Amino acid sequence: AQVACTITELRKKLDPKTGAVVEENPDFIKTGDAAIIQVKPTRPLVVEKVKEIPQLGRFAIRDMGQTIAAGMVIDIKPR
Repeated sequence: AQVACTITELRKKLDPKTGAVVEENPDFIKTGDAAIIQVKPTRPLVVEKVKEIPQLGRFAIRDMGQTIAAGMVIDIKPR
């Protein structure tokens, strides 16, 4: 499914190789960086934590026809 979303918070910037936290609340992330972010969809969306149902726990973020990010759902805030 395609649903518009807003990135509401950049929580942590991670080292792509080790997964260790490099920076808390970064101002920006660049190509090749790994991060923990918070995303808010504009409409209801069916997702699950990747540890519970891996097929529903992965996503891609696209902008202007290009994939700008791919990731895994590590936590969900119910409405």
